Order: sequence, then C-alpha cells, then structure tokens
Amino acid sequence: MVKKLAVLDVNKCIGCMECMFACTRREGRAGFDKSAIRVRSAGGIERGFVVVVCRACEYPPCVKVCPTDALRLRKGGGVILNKDKCIGCGFCAQACIMGAIFWDDELDKPIVCKYCGDCADYCVHNAIGLVDV
Repeated sequence: MVKKLAVLDVNKCIGCMECMFACTRREGRAGFDKSAIRVRSAGGIERGFVVVVCRACEYPPCVKVCPTDALRLRKGGGVILNKDKCIGCGFCAQACIMGAIFWDDELDKPIVCKYCGDCADYCVHNAIGLVDV
C-alpha cells in the first residue's frame, strides 16, 4: 500500500520542530537546512502553528513546469526528484501551490519530501502521520 504524509490535526502541533530535525537527520545533518517539512507560527502562540509539507497533489504543478523532467509523478501522489537531471532553475518551487518545495542553497537544488515517514515517527503529538492512499 502506498502512503502519503498528511497533517492529521494541526491543532495538536506545539511547534517543537522535531519533525524538521528528523527530516534533516535523514540526510545526515543537524539543524533545519535540509528539511522537506517546515513548521511556522500562525501568528503567535495563541494562534497555533502551520505545517508546510508536500500534500501529494494528484496533478502536481511542479512536475508540469520542470524543463528537464527531473521531477516525476510518484505512485499515490506527490513527486520523486532525480537530482542528476535537475538544473536548479527553481521553477518547481515557484509552481508549488503549497509552498512545500524548499531550496538547498548548498546544492542549488530543490528539497522535496521523500515520504519516508521519519517526521511522522518523531511527532509525539500525532499532528502528522503517514496515511494509506
């Protein structure tokens, strides 16, 4: 069964950013710089948080604008990035309606969710999780 990452209940998010750390650790790094998920304030503690991550569009606009076919459709939604084909044009990040394609300044390439589930595994409040497609 194919899975996709979903925000299960954004009201459970406390802004701990463990999901972001977990995502970056999959690349063998510390910090947030390589994370494919972002958590930001919705306007102060009282207003909660916003979780920005690829929502696995059925017809992703990022794929349509990629001039080198570096992005391809993933079974169940979302995309798979072939970094070798990517020329770093940034069209995919501009086209993402969720703002969920982030940029790796070091490699000059997009950071795209791999649906590995590490972020969901580390979310102790179950705000995010992998769901069957």
